[in-house]
Amino acid sequence: MKVNRRTQAERTAATRASLIDAGRKLFGERGFADVGTQEIVAEAGVTRGALYHQFDDKKGLFVAVYDDVEQSIVAQIAAAVGERAGEDPLAALKAGMRLFLRLCTEPEVHRITLVEAPSVLGWSEWRARGEEFGFALVEGLIAAAIATGQAVEQPTRPLAHVAIGALDEAALYVAVADDREAATEQVAAVLERIVDSFAT
Repeated sequence: MKVNRRTQAERTAATRASLIDAGRKLFGERGFADVGTQEIVAEAGVTRGALYHQFDDKKGLFVAVYDDVEQSIVAQIAAAVGERAGEDPLAALKAGMRLFLRLCTEPEVHRITLVEAPSVLGWSEWRARGEEFGFALVEGLIAAAIATGQAVEQPTRPLAHVAIGALDEAALYVAVADDREAATEQVAAVLERIVDSFAT
């Protein structure tokens, strides 16, 4: 009888994924400071040694969790605006911003990416890591808008920084609003006016 055994690489990947899932759940519920390593490994069903082997420490796990959340957000936005990006990059940017706002109303996403990450990682590292994810998508859509004549020729990097900064603040505002739907519509209208200004 053939026994199907996982390779070491598969076991390592499974352990890592279990720890990230557990960290995402617990950090999303209560925040970094209020979650202990013993609780994380119990949730993941692994040993504390496995946590330290994979991530060195709790902060290392948090970084992996943050990256996982950011990758998920960018993948969802890229999939949603993909077809529109080539034909109407500014409309794609507006649609992506609206989706980002909706995603950030999820308590787990809001807490991990906008509340915990700046404090756990430090502002500089948080911004640097953020540039690896959504920043490239935003700058790419602005560059596409310039290339297609939708926006005037101008440096894309400062525009992307302004757009991302406004978007992060808008997400923080929406996430704690009493009426999130109304708040989303209000800040989305402001963000769309900012995007429209890129064309002039």
